[in-house]
Amino acid sequence: MPTALPPATGVNPSGQTDPSWYAAAAAVDAPRHGALAADTAADVCVVGAGIAGLTSAYLLAKAGRSVVVLDAKPVAGGESGRTSAHLASEVDDRFVEIERLHGLDGARVQYESHAAAIDRIEKIAADEGIDCDFARVDAYLFLGGSDTPDQLDQELAAARRAGFADAERLEATPTVGFAAGPCLRFPRQGRFHVLKYLLGLADRLGRMGVRIHANTMVSGMAAEDGKVVVRTRGGPTVTAGAGVAATNVPSPIENWAGIYTKVAPYRTYMVGLAVPAGAVADALYWDTIDPYHYARLDPAAGGPGHDLLIVGGEDHKTGQHTSAAEQAERWAKLERWTREHFPAAGALTHRWSGQVYEPDDYVAFIGRVPTSGHENCYVITGDSGMGMTHGTLGAMLVTDLILGKPNLWAALYDPARKAGLKSATEFVKENLNAAAQYRDYVTPGDVSDPATIERGHGAVVRQGLKKVATYKAADGTVRTCSAVCTHLAGVVRWNDAEQSWDCPVHGSRFDCDGKVLTGPAVDDLAEVEGTGG
Repeated sequence: MPTALPPATGVNPSGQTDPSWYAAAAAVDAPRHGALAADTAADVCVVGAGIAGLTSAYLLAKAGRSVVVLDAKPVAGGESGRTSAHLASEVDDRFVEIERLHGLDGARVQYESHAAAIDRIEKIAADEGIDCDFARVDAYLFLGGSDTPDQLDQELAAARRAGFADAERLEATPTVGFAAGPCLRFPRQGRFHVLKYLLGLADRLGRMGVRIHANTMVSGMAAEDGKVVVRTRGGPTVTAGAGVAATNVPSPIENWAGIYTKVAPYRTYMVGLAVPAGAVADALYWDTIDPYHYARLDPAAGGPGHDLLIVGGEDHKTGQHTSAAEQAERWAKLERWTREHFPAAGALTHRWSGQVYEPDDYVAFIGRVPTSGHENCYVITGDSGMGMTHGTLGAMLVTDLILGKPNLWAALYDPARKAGLKSATEFVKENLNAAAQYRDYVTPGDVSDPATIERGHGAVVRQGLKKVATYKAADGTVRTCSAVCTHLAGVVRWNDAEQSWDCPVHGSRFDCDGKVLTGPAVDDLAEVEGTGG
């Protein structure tokens, strides 16, 4: 779970400042899931040890398939370990928008698939005896800012048309510790402790014969001679009948249908505040603002006699608005919003952030990779801020496809689908934003003299025609690498709050030494000679 304040001064391998939940995952995972050391084979190779990858491995193994799982990080060391762990079948892009873009049938599939994902998480936890604090709770959608009640009326009607028959409108939230005016109530939603769930699932997978290899960076997945070959940067390969890329982003599969142009990367911020036990109702909460705020309770996690209130929002494009002041203000805004809406909120105890990928038509890309050379390759990406249910339903869908079973969700989530005219505006807007970031090639560096960089901070320095990512460590040592992202050559920017180099084009992230943290890049930033300092 999230990190206690104050944040550590150093940086851990994930690039996130002092995430205790990542450290916990690494400590548990390290002795059990070593790096892939030699070539191997399996029926299926799954890339990604988050909720999408581990659920895929579980369902395939239950069906009798041999499975190898690879991940550059420990189990749950990626975005699954940073989630706020909402489980919702009321989609956060709203049924009004899904129906507008995909029709009534598409909206119904969205509802049914996300509801089925919650059911499947509940069933796996029960069947495998995983104590992960799973609970069914109500969810409340309430108005924010200047939004008007007719928006709730429209969403309620669309939700009911989609199949959410017992959604209802209330004149006020009937919850302890939170008060709002008109709202919608969605019953039978859920919440859980994702780290407990995934580590428990990984333990079960080991007993089922699934081989999990952490600290194994995958560099490519493609069809060769009727098989899928998954290559790693360390050298060993996995040869399989099918491959699943369940990495939150399109990597390690590159150049297929330009999927990175159809999803936009966003950083999302979260805080945790202690509240007296029982002072806030155990429920999920969202508002209608764009970007919206979201909140839930983690009972008994706030210390003796306290619950933990987890609140998120204040999203922005990855690699943009990354100065220390801007980052601090986002967390400060979340804290102010929380105290305004939850009067019982006490000490600020946690803060962290994560990355989500927003599809241009608000529906994830799940299914067969559509390009030549990737036969029998499958992908689960585009979580749209609902990674826990998207990852789970994605595993259910991909498992059916690999097993040759029909699945009524396949058409909606098909990665080969064409963008319709109704979603074209969003596609153009996001890609114009991405293209505009290449202006950094003709701008000066952040500083002209590396000596002016403060210890523990980074800046881009122009060195002739080159731009150099320059980081000054706490001991004064200067580390340099190319500032050019190895995906599609955007110029990275220093993320002061998270001590990382972030690409503003398609969201790749690198640590202070230029090592890949988050794709779609699969190669580290290139080495350059030092600039002094």
